[in-house]
Amino acid sequence: MRISIIGLAGCGKSTSAALVKEFADELGLTCATVKLAKPLYDLQTQVYRAAGVDLPAGAQDQVLMEALADAMRRIRPESLADDFLVRLAATEADVVVNDDLRDPFVDARILRANVFRVLRVTATPEVREKRLAGRGDPSRADRSTGNLDLIEPDVVLDNSGRLEEHREALRRVVRSWL
Repeated sequence: MRISIIGLAGCGKSTSAALVKEFADELGLTCATVKLAKPLYDLQTQVYRAAGVDLPAGAQDQVLMEALADAMRRIRPESLADDFLVRLAATEADVVVNDDLRDPFVDARILRANVFRVLRVTATPEVREKRLAGRGDPSRADRSTGNLDLIEPDVVLDNSGRLEEHREALRRVVRSWL
């Protein structure tokens, strides 16, 4: 099973990916998260190192990440997706989760061609803002998600409420896809 979880920053994509892993573990299945943006995270680390600044673990400089993605796609539109496919081919996991798909034009087409189902996670602006305030990201940007509505999801789940409610809704979706 292959799942791509999409949504705006702070809606709970990473939490949802962790829950999918939890469900896979319960069923005795292996699970791997394969990120499209891994090259961008690697470059972000190098840029901060070159600038002599420590980036907190897990933090995202979203403005920088968008600029890096723009540059890579300008040079070769398929660059991130091709790198992703190499890493995807290297995993033998029963369940593969991607939680950072944003591009509907190249990346989404390639994930769909590789049998990924798309789960869109949403949350109210107030909930997202509260979650984002606790992350410690050096910058925030939503430009890269401006075309997210062009990616047609198989399922949409609201994650504005309690975690247990989201866990159960997501469990039902994953079970239906197995």
